Amino acid sequence: MTWLVWRQYRAQGAIAAALLAAIAAVLLADGFQIASHWHSMLVACSGKSACLQQQPSLASTTVVNNTFLLGLVVPGMLGVLWGAPLVAHELESRTSDFAWAQSVTRTRWLAVKISWLLLAAAACGGAIAFLVTWWSGPENALKADAFAPLQFDTQGIVPIGYAVFAMALGITAGTVVRRTLPAIAITLGGFIALRVIIEDFLRPHYMAAVTTYYNVTGSFTPPGQAWVFTQSAISRTGQVVPQGWGTLYAALPAACKKVFSQNADPTGKGGGSSMNAVFSCMQAHGWRGFVTYQPASRYWPFQGIETGIYLLLAAALIAVTFVIVRRRDA
Repeated sequence: MTWLVWRQYRAQGAIAAALLAAIAAVLLADGFQIASHWHSMLVACSGKSACLQQQPSLASTTVVNNTFLLGLVVPGMLGVLWGAPLVAHELESRTSDFAWAQSVTRTRWLAVKISWLLLAAAACGGAIAFLVTWWSGPENALKADAFAPLQFDTQGIVPIGYAVFAMALGITAGTVVRRTLPAIAITLGGFIALRVIIEDFLRPHYMAAVTTYYNVTGSFTPPGQAWVFTQSAISRTGQVVPQGWGTLYAALPAACKKVFSQNADPTGKGGGSSMNAVFSCMQAHGWRGFVTYQPASRYWPFQGIETGIYLLLAAALIAVTFVIVRRRDA
């Protein structure tokens, strides 16, 4: 069976290997230039964070977007191009009548094919993730936004989970609908929908967020590449007010409003050192600043949790596929 799988997929494997080699060549060539620019920037700034923050992006927006788009698209395309036709094409063309009538059982036929395709998906997803992670290293250090969607979704180990899940989804969709084109549509739509749901609704809650309170006369910035959800002020009675003088002014005690009016600039907005009196008044009336965030130290736990979710879903889909193939007449 292994030899048969190789014979069937050697052309696709060769094309995939050639594309990966081309992508690697481009990213390596560009990555070395970016790394050289980054080291020059470090020397020029002598490690001063303020200087580094004023530096422009190391790569053009177009290059960055294309690189991240590559990391997003490849896992899904594996499920669309390889996973969806695996069983659907056999059923659609009726070659399953011959394949499943031989001495090789359906279970073994499916197990060998699925195993090799899942392994290929994991290898391709891992290769892309490694290249994008390496290429993005200087950009990550400069921008410090590891939890940003495009950053988190295309680096680390989660692309491996995406690729394996997309492959499993394609295989199961093809087994259920028994047609290649509908299976491709289901795979693409299901993959995108799940990615959006997990990114927007589940990922922020993998672990309970940390809330740190601080004096309004000072400031607090979470260390490292933290994922900041909210940074606001809260009164003694629990009234939460977002940042911004327009919203804050209405919630201030009367005494602090008076101080604010005395120290506001001609445009009516607070700002600058003259507003220290307002902050002091707020602190005297029990106001505190707070920030809710996911610490930078949770980056890899989050990567592991999300990868695990996709791998568990992939395992469930493969189990469904085996049940359907074993029970359904060809």
